Amino acid sequence: MSNSKDFYFPSQEIVDNATVKSYDDFYKKSIEDREGFWAQEAKQLEWYKPWDKLVDESNHPFYKWFVGAKTNIVHNAIDRHLKTANRNKLALIWEGEPGDLKTYSYHALNREVSEFANILKAMGVHKGDIVTIYMPQIPEQIFAMLACAKIGAAHSVVYGGFSHEALAERINDAKSRVVITADGGFRRGKATQLKSIVNKAMELSPTMEVCITVKRTGEEVYMENDRDYWYHDLKALPIASHKCETEQMDAEDMLFLLYTSGSTGKPKGLVHTHGGYSVYTSATHRMVFDIKPEDRWWCAADPGWITGHSYMVYGPLINGSTIFMYEGAPNHPYPDRWWRMIDKYGITVLYTSPTAIRGLMRYGESWVKRHDISSLRLLGSVGEPINPEAWRWYHDTIGNGKCPIMDTWWQTETGGFVITPLPITPLKPGSATKPFFGHEIGVVNEKGEDVAANDVGALVIKKPWPGMARTIMNDDDRYNETYWKKFEDKKYYHAGDSAKKDEDGYYWIIGRSDDVIKVSGYRLGTAEVESAMVSHPAVAESAAIALPHELKGSGIHVYAILREGREPSKELEKELLNHVAQAMGPIAKPEEVIFADSLPKTRSGKIMRRVLKARALGEDEGDLSTLDD
Repeated sequence: MSNSKDFYFPSQEIVDNATVKSYDDFYKKSIEDREGFWAQEAKQLEWYKPWDKLVDESNHPFYKWFVGAKTNIVHNAIDRHLKTANRNKLALIWEGEPGDLKTYSYHALNREVSEFANILKAMGVHKGDIVTIYMPQIPEQIFAMLACAKIGAAHSVVYGGFSHEALAERINDAKSRVVITADGGFRRGKATQLKSIVNKAMELSPTMEVCITVKRTGEEVYMENDRDYWYHDLKALPIASHKCETEQMDAEDMLFLLYTSGSTGKPKGLVHTHGGYSVYTSATHRMVFDIKPEDRWWCAADPGWITGHSYMVYGPLINGSTIFMYEGAPNHPYPDRWWRMIDKYGITVLYTSPTAIRGLMRYGESWVKRHDISSLRLLGSVGEPINPEAWRWYHDTIGNGKCPIMDTWWQTETGGFVITPLPITPLKPGSATKPFFGHEIGVVNEKGEDVAANDVGALVIKKPWPGMARTIMNDDDRYNETYWKKFEDKKYYHAGDSAKKDEDGYYWIIGRSDDVIKVSGYRLGTAEVESAMVSHPAVAESAAIALPHELKGSGIHVYAILREGREPSKELEKELLNHVAQAMGPIAKPEEVIFADSLPKTRSGKIMRRVLKARALGEDEGDLSTLDD
């Protein structure tokens, strides 16, 4: 057993108040009777018609869940709350970057969603259509998603920072007829241009017929007759009735399409369904964050990626939570924007990315200390492995040493958390800890055999689960090839990440399999090298890549962003190289440190190491549509 000093133990108060008191017992039961476990979770929801069969595994890898059941995610996210005291509970608190504020009860949310749904119907949207949504983080973005689901149309949310080419590619793949956007949103005090980007995308999209635009910034935008409609104009018409029947859907009907980064080839449109996704997102959200009725939940992600879908919109609403949403940048106008809002609204759970944490950590503790953020009960991390240095700052400075950090590993493809602690789990900084209930996880070699403790291998999920993506839109072969082919004899889902499992059964995500650097035959994870770099007091953030080396095969090259007040120098470079060598051993000593002001990142905060590598080698940088800047 590891020395107990490696662990951070939850307080007695957290343990006493937890719904799940023993992970091991609960996990054992969920594995021994997986179907029983998921059936029990599904019974927490309401169904128009129950399932005939829980899971159909006959057509691997195209699994079906809750076969024959009738449902609609909106019935569980809104309709059923209207029959309870939740009707008058706050569903959404929203703050715009300029400081404007809007709040909606579940009753008010239902009215907004019904009006939007009726507008979509009037625009000719039918059950089974796919509507593209390209918006800033404003309440109408959530209303639009729910309105599509309510009438049985699927939504494809495209992050409101993509280029018009990337947007057009996604519109065309989904064959969308209708797009919903806004004139713009606010980011760092400036209005972003969204409608003009949509106008350019529509020129490249033969299927586009209707564009509904929400007025947010009041910027001048070009509107074309019989194609472009202002949302507020449509809302004022009799078509926008606030009564709308929720469409009964088959459990396996498509709820949404979400495109993941096209680092290889074109973006993959992953398909998620009403039934399995409803069960999975609500169960993972409720149990991992031990959701209480009085919680104020802030998932600081954008609905343009999966975290926003699962844990900003659907999971929390199904669980009757009060969700908080903020439009703008974390450090605008000052680096205490987040802490001020946590204080102002009494946020109890904050779920964000390591990138955001490291970005705010650069400004030090003084900005945090100006505010009372003692309402926080739990913290969460998502998007990439969090380096121990940032973990400790998040835990000690933001959580005041008393808020456990739920460091979650999962993917767009999984629909929700797969490896994650619970509030009662003893934590190790940087580890995603253990599998969520019902999951058997493996770290395997090329043949699909489990490797020894602390050896690095490929991360696999051994059995199907309800939240899994069903396929890639219009491309079953690519779905099979990308996720199932590598270990097809064992029917394992191949995550594309490398990981290791320690002697305590804790999982450590090393990074994407292509983020493993082999130096003289040794496998080193970029995340480990970066953590070693960031543990030096001069470094705020870093990215490690492998470049060819005639002796070692690959050499490590590290990009570093320095903290405020530190200047690049030859002496500092030498100090950093030795610091990494000391932290990880001489084998990990980088060849050079390149000082940088920023790093290329996706909008979900992942560092795009392949872009750095391509630049360093003078090669083609590939698809940059997911690049944030």
